[in-house]
Amino acid sequence: MKKNQIVNYIVGTVAIIVVFPLSLVNCNSQKPVLNTNPETLTGIQRGDAPWPPETSSLKKRLKEIGLPALTREGVVLHTHEHLDIFVAGKQVPVPSDIGISNAAGFIAPIHIHDETAMIHVESPTSRAFDLGQFFDIWGVLFTGDCMGGYCSHGDKSLEVFVNGSSFRGDPRTIELKDHEEIVVTFGTSEELPNPIPSSYAFPPEY
Repeated sequence: MKKNQIVNYIVGTVAIIVVFPLSLVNCNSQKPVLNTNPETLTGIQRGDAPWPPETSSLKKRLKEIGLPALTREGVVLHTHEHLDIFVAGKQVPVPSDIGISNAAGFIAPIHIHDETAMIHVESPTSRAFDLGQFFDIWGVLFTGDCMGGYCSHGDKSLEVFVNGSSFRGDPRTIELKDHEEIVVTFGTSEELPNPIPSSYAFPPEY
């Protein structure tokens, strides 16, 4: 091989090595960055209970958190959980049609049909879903310290229980598992429900 050919070969090889990784970086940079901060989600509700299902911004919010707007319920994963919410010792209603937009004709993979506060996870793929995603779909601010307009301060705090046991981690990360009883409370220790609900009588068909 002649000297000029050798030089051209080396230069070309170096160019390939340099350009190829850069192309990979550029491809990765095009991936969508999901919004994991519930405080900045579109349409999030920060006021006091009760909270209606926020559906006007639901499709945009689903995109922000990386969940699909389905034209029909998924059948690959199907589980049911029950949610109880208490503020200052009083039960807060969990409304029907959370995650459902009848007007626009779509449904979220996590949703509620009626006023029983029973969560339905109906997904076209098998994956983990968590409590934070449910509140994001509902359109209610939910963090480790806040639920809607109620934020921990003084002797009032946000507490979460799963099947009767206190959950001490980030409550947004609680995985939704079949036949769980989840209790979210805000208030003083004296205002906690007694006893803490630890189970729910799911209908036989669920």
